[in-house]
Amino acid sequence: MSSNILLLLDGTALAYRSYFAFINSNLRNADGLATGAIYGFATALVRLIEAQKPTHIAVAWDTHAPTFRHHMDAAYKAQRPPQPDELRQSIPFIKELLKHYKIPSLENDGIEADDIVGSLAESARGKDVQVYMVTPDKDFMQLVHDNIFMMKPLNNGDGFEMIGREGVEKFFGVPPEKVIDVLTLIGDSSDNIPGVQGVGKKTAPELIKEYGNIENLIAAAAGIPAKRVREGIVGSEDRIRLSREMITIKTDCDGFMDWEALQWSGPDRPALGEFFHKMQFRTLSKKFSGVEVSAKLSSMTSQVDLFSGTPNQSTQPTSTKYKTFNRELVEYKLVNTTAAFDELTQFLMNKNFICFDTETTGVDPMKATLLGIAFSVEPGKAYYVSNTDNGLTLDVIIAGLKPLFSKKDATFIAHNYKYDYMVLFRHGVKIQGKIFDTMIAGYLVDPAQQLKMDSLSIKYLDYSPISIEELIGSGKKQITLNEVDLNRVAEYAAEDADITLQLYEILKDILTKDELNGVAHGIEFPLARVLSKMELHGIMIDKNMLSGFSEIITGELLDLEKQIYEQAGVEFNINSPQQLGEILFKKMKLPSGKKTATGKYSTSEAVLSDLAVKYELPARILEFRSLAKLRSTYIDALPPLINSVSGRVHTNYNQTVAATGRLSSSNPNLQNIPIRTERGREIRKAFVPAPGFKLLSADYSQVELRVIASISGDESMSAAFKNDEDIHARTAKEIFGLSATDQVDREQRRKAKEVNFGIPYGVSAFGLASRLGLGNNEAKEIIDEYFRRFPGIKTYIDTTIQFAREQGYVKTLAGRRRYIPDINASNFNIRSFAERTAINMPIQGTAADLIKMAMIKIDDQFNERGFKSRMLLQVHDELIFEVHENEIEEVRTLIRECMESAITLSVPLKVEMGVADNWLDAH
Repeated sequence: MSSNILLLLDGTALAYRSYFAFINSNLRNADGLATGAIYGFATALVRLIEAQKPTHIAVAWDTHAPTFRHHMDAAYKAQRPPQPDELRQSIPFIKELLKHYKIPSLENDGIEADDIVGSLAESARGKDVQVYMVTPDKDFMQLVHDNIFMMKPLNNGDGFEMIGREGVEKFFGVPPEKVIDVLTLIGDSSDNIPGVQGVGKKTAPELIKEYGNIENLIAAAAGIPAKRVREGIVGSEDRIRLSREMITIKTDCDGFMDWEALQWSGPDRPALGEFFHKMQFRTLSKKFSGVEVSAKLSSMTSQVDLFSGTPNQSTQPTSTKYKTFNRELVEYKLVNTTAAFDELTQFLMNKNFICFDTETTGVDPMKATLLGIAFSVEPGKAYYVSNTDNGLTLDVIIAGLKPLFSKKDATFIAHNYKYDYMVLFRHGVKIQGKIFDTMIAGYLVDPAQQLKMDSLSIKYLDYSPISIEELIGSGKKQITLNEVDLNRVAEYAAEDADITLQLYEILKDILTKDELNGVAHGIEFPLARVLSKMELHGIMIDKNMLSGFSEIITGELLDLEKQIYEQAGVEFNINSPQQLGEILFKKMKLPSGKKTATGKYSTSEAVLSDLAVKYELPARILEFRSLAKLRSTYIDALPPLINSVSGRVHTNYNQTVAATGRLSSSNPNLQNIPIRTERGREIRKAFVPAPGFKLLSADYSQVELRVIASISGDESMSAAFKNDEDIHARTAKEIFGLSATDQVDREQRRKAKEVNFGIPYGVSAFGLASRLGLGNNEAKEIIDEYFRRFPGIKTYIDTTIQFAREQGYVKTLAGRRRYIPDINASNFNIRSFAERTAINMPIQGTAADLIKMAMIKIDDQFNERGFKSRMLLQVHDELIFEVHENEIEEVRTLIRECMESAITLSVPLKVEMGVADNWLDAH
């Protein structure tokens, strides 16, 4: 443990938080001064100092002067309302409070509090000091290091969330070093920093994990399969780089690089007591001077703790905390003998609703070993079964669990059921009853909320459970659960089961109220079991094929490197945008030498693509980048992920990430295996079946357009699908005024395809013009003509936006909801994005529901018929199967029937299929 503790407070952010926490309390002293913000800041500071006992401390402030970010972009924070008058009047008193505390207030025109904190934290990096940055601003997570932590005030409770490196990764999905890149993609609407259109907080970390950083992502943008992501990046490279520079917290501000100068010797207690007396803060006045304030605070109706937002009716604010574990109020039992275990299983066999939670040695369900399992069937009561030296071995536990989990008439309740299913299955226990997953239920109720059990417990139960860190610690000193005292583990595990059961009682009612039972019980809960089986089975990878392919790509890269050096006339770091820019635009004097906001030449994909039409070197650079990414991201990365036991790759399907309901894939992400380039497609050759099997690919044809046609009821578009026409040719015929589809040329069809995929999702005339290379007026004419020819689409757009404005959400045909909080925003750009989201979600979400329902039907039929064939992968609108050679025709027919009848639309669904010895040939 470090001998020094440095507290760095973001004064401006905490003052705002204090002001709004007490805005309804109307706290004033006898002079009429509004004291809510001052009181909130004071109580937080007192609590922080008492808890952390700092040896060094400072508070950083923003000033009203423009900063270097304002000079970079005039729109920076332009939409923010002016500082409230009462807060502006309070800040000098807060600084007076700090003066009496002998805590320096640090500020400087031209830089922000963030940069002051960042510079001081950086000066302490790796030194003999624990740094705690106190702020609600997630941007500070980019500064977290081994000895630098963020203390984030809890949204609805008293206290702070301590965030270290692992906490950052849990929050953003990437380590601190990658946070800036993720924030750049997401943007910051509060600061008016745009992100990348089509990229949200779920997609951003996946992109950065896949491509490494912003520059690599930009370089590879043209080949990104996700159209909206691709279009959000291409052409916006300089804007993205500018956003990144603005989001980056400075760590080298002059005058703020010496943390040791902030040594603190304690407050001037008499002066503080006098100050609190003047403010009429009774308890604080007595605490520091021994004098209690007798004057009554005026106009106080209720008061709120800064970090809880929970009103209380006393005349002196008190700390309001969440409920926490109290063994006097619960009945948690450790089951560690065979007799007690037998008694428990007999008791549970008579129950129809059983909540359970496994405790294991790790988070990877393909590797974790079962340590114990907790059960709860009544709130406040739970049992933890653990293997011990008393004869209750793991084998005995497994034998006792098998009949219990075979109860088909029981509902098994869990939080993250898929993980528990996989762990138990690997230990020989198959769960056959009905499912209720509180994580999935929370996701359906509100896809944007935090879905960890602890977060849901705080939100719905006002209860903060025992954290795993309390048991095993964190960082380098972290231990494993089987090293912790068994009684503590029992309390922790039993509490998890108990709280999950209580969440079930609440969430099941919300699902009913919000009409989400159909999505929950008809789609998501049963899908969890299907995905578990798919992940457990995995897919085979031909390592020899990838090894040979890697050698081929390496040879091609070496050849390209030589060609690039010859054409440039000098050797340089091809992966350095700065060096490449100097070569292309200074040495070779090629045109289009655009510069970024930092004054460096842009070598983005778009810039190089424009140059590649006429010049060979940019074309070679693009080819080099593409091959290098292919090798590092896929070819060389896949073999190490092969499971040593199964010999297969086991991806993880994320069921509670995308607000539209789409599944995502990770570790590895098999949904992004390239398909658009010849070399990229070859990677799919490495995905092969087991001996005696073939791979079968079943792909929905134009499923989202068929959903649009059905939802909108547009007669012309529906007729095209009912007549099995080429929908893009049909659209071209309509908007270009042709008499027949055979008159449509290739260019017209291309434009019609862009229109079909753009206009129903709310693309603007400007956006369409950019895609088609047209003028804005011509693009607007195409849009107008489109709506004249397909009036049902326009009606769908208008009615959907109106519904979202009135209800605050939109929904799929199956009833899945997505809330659109910004649909009535006053800011045009924010509102427009919300409208596009509202238009898109029922379409994309229905398509996601559709393939999920097909997967459930197929799995049911496979089980019923006892097929050896297995469903392996879901990739967007495609399903991949490993089909036994004796079952190919029967399975092919079954899959087509299940997929094309998964949901009833007013237009037919169409599935394209292929069977081969590898994924590429099957597709």
